Amino acid sequence: MRNRVIALTCTMFLALAWSLPPSAQDVTSAAQSVAAKKQSPPPGSAPKPFHVPQPEKLSLPNGLQVTLVPYGAIPKVQITLSVRAGNLNEAENQVWLADLMTSLMKEGTASRSAQQVAQEAASMGGSVDVNVGADITHIAGDVLSEYGPKMVALLADVAMHPLLPASEIDRLKKDQLRNLTIQKSQPQPIALEQFRKALYPNHPYGRVFPTEQMIQGYTIEDVQKFYKDNFGAARTHLYVAGKFDTAAIKKAISEAFSSWQHGPDPLIDIPKPVTKHDLALIDRPGAVQSTLYIGLPTIDPSNPDYIPLQVMNSILGGSFGSRITANIREQKGYTYSPNSQVSPRYRDAYWLQVADVTAQHTGDSIKEILYEIDRLQKEAPSDAELAGIKNYLSGVFVLRNSSRAGLIGQLEFVDLHKLGDDYLNTYVQKIYAVTPQQVEQAAQKYIDTQKLTMVVVGDKQKVAEQVAAYQGSGM
Repeated sequence: MRNRVIALTCTMFLALAWSLPPSAQDVTSAAQSVAAKKQSPPPGSAPKPFHVPQPEKLSLPNGLQVTLVPYGAIPKVQITLSVRAGNLNEAENQVWLADLMTSLMKEGTASRSAQQVAQEAASMGGSVDVNVGADITHIAGDVLSEYGPKMVALLADVAMHPLLPASEIDRLKKDQLRNLTIQKSQPQPIALEQFRKALYPNHPYGRVFPTEQMIQGYTIEDVQKFYKDNFGAARTHLYVAGKFDTAAIKKAISEAFSSWQHGPDPLIDIPKPVTKHDLALIDRPGAVQSTLYIGLPTIDPSNPDYIPLQVMNSILGGSFGSRITANIREQKGYTYSPNSQVSPRYRDAYWLQVADVTAQHTGDSIKEILYEIDRLQKEAPSDAELAGIKNYLSGVFVLRNSSRAGLIGQLEFVDLHKLGDDYLNTYVQKIYAVTPQQVEQAAQKYIDTQKLTMVVVGDKQKVAEQVAAYQGSGM
């Protein structure tokens, strides 16, 4: 019996030995063998010009603008109402009133309940979405092509005849209060609020969050008045993109929207942002990370330098291959996902670097961000570095235009900023035309490190001494 056990044990040992993974030496040899056979990929071909399908534009007598774009081969159509009204239109004591209005707009129309709107949209293979931003409110649906005219009529009903039921306002206000509590407990929204307040102290763009008292005080009459004061044909642009019957869509638009009142013209309220050095330290006791918001006002998309600015931003911090990312993420390990951006609104924009960094390296991270800005101002990127960023930006641009909704977003961007009909068709060529010297000049011209607004959200006991050097006017 003992011999049988020994024999069985030996057999199991041999089987186990054969199933063990190869040694490190074997793995290394195999990897070297594969690497020896691996070849570099062939160089990419020259970028092809991107062309947006020729849109057809028209307007109704009441002022409503229409853009029709045949796009793609899939039998679906995206229809989006873009209304020039949003948080910009809120008074100082009305923060998130536009958000409350759009939530109530989802609760049905004068002739359809919320359930009927949802069921009707679902029967067409889509849904109705309503959302609000700083400058624009969107009412949109994406449906099978054959139902395009019916979706036009449904969206018109939602936009022109919202029920705005008093019975739902308390529930939606409670939702807003919960959302406010969540947002105010997180470091990035806290930092954003302080950053925007510093840049836009007396403008709607600087009012990110309401108070609880504001939300609790909103009435259905406030919502109805906000809708009446801000919605109408003159502020609305209807975009249609996809496969559709042009004649049927035009007829549906005329029938659905011709009766809409002209309403107010778009509100033009261009801010005068504050550009000055400032550092705000917001205490978050016990935080193991510090959230950094570092930026300043910059040029908006209507400026000819906006494209070189975008290229500069992508090299500096706005892509995974950027210099700031390589520095404080890859080399130093201070943060996981830093990112910079150019954030535009109508005739306004700011440049912003965001990073969640380890608390003990808060000051070090600011130092390295400023170092990379200074380095780009003194040292133009190499041709190879710039080529990689150009390929990245061109690829992202094409991806943005690869869906019906994405294309509409691009067309809306062009219309909002009045960039001209050829902007999208020449964008890729303009990206590739940016020179290393233009990138260096954009950094010199548009990022003044002596005028950066800095917000740090973190444990004051851990970081106050680290950031002290960046407070005051002399950095």
